[in-house]
Amino acid sequence: MPILTVRHVTTYRYRQPVAFGEHRMMLRPREGHDQRLIEASLDIAPAPQELRWVHDVFGNSLGVARFAGRHKELRFDSLVQLDHRPLHSLDFSVEDYARIWPFAYDREEIPDLARSIERHWSDPERRVDRWARRFLRRGETTGTLALLEAMTHAIRDELTYIPRHERGIQEPVKTLSSGSGTCRDFAVLLMEAARSLGLAARFVSGYLYSPGYDAGGHRGGGSTHAWARVYLPGAGWVEFDPTNGIVGNRDLIRVAVARDPAQALPLHGTWTGFPSDSLGMTVEVSVTANASSAAVPASAARASAPL
Repeated sequence: MPILTVRHVTTYRYRQPVAFGEHRMMLRPREGHDQRLIEASLDIAPAPQELRWVHDVFGNSLGVARFAGRHKELRFDSLVQLDHRPLHSLDFSVEDYARIWPFAYDREEIPDLARSIERHWSDPERRVDRWARRFLRRGETTGTLALLEAMTHAIRDELTYIPRHERGIQEPVKTLSSGSGTCRDFAVLLMEAARSLGLAARFVSGYLYSPGYDAGGHRGGGSTHAWARVYLPGAGWVEFDPTNGIVGNRDLIRVAVARDPAQALPLHGTWTGFPSDSLGMTVEVSVTANASSAAVPASAARASAPL
């Protein structure tokens, strides 16, 4: 059970002092049976006039900071240590009635899952639908978990991962037509494909532990990461990382879960000044394992924006 340390530093710089509005951050990992938070600290400079923590509608830990005065730099330095307990596809016990697709969720669960089953992106020509149905076995039954694994691996194998520093999500139909995207684009494509098959899917924002990153480890190391989770009766919410073909939570550090990517931004806020005042931002993320729990160093890289 590796002990992982995550350091996430975001720095905004300006030509002259500007005023900062409210900033909201999702940096604290969610605790559960598969990951336990050992320690967490957050250093903000300049120090906020007010900092409070709340839980959003999905139970994510949300920090809200408000500032006074004007400054040329704003820096958020988050450091967390957690006990990460990997779960693999063989660890999931799906209810018998849900092992084969299609199946129907229990009527008592439907009200809570409904918005996560709804399609969120336009697909007038049903391109995502057709892509998802590629993985159905014609003339024979299709296992639900095998179906999701096949879609996850196909995105990894058939599409090109290209980091994009601009915020926002690429439409799933564009991801298919261009054959490329970021981790968040791939996550949304998988979510919409699962939803087209009547499955409840959500977006996950977090971090990726990438041992051997410099030697061809996981794609997307050295920055924030995104993947999807799908609700399977009996197994619960199961993680699927289409960027790396990971099924289960192995090497995935979950921070925020939401129905839509816009609800799970790691950090966002406002500032007041001239547009030309902004000198941009830098994001540094490193995920390392305790020397006693892993012998291989993890990824550490610099990016100009969250990926």
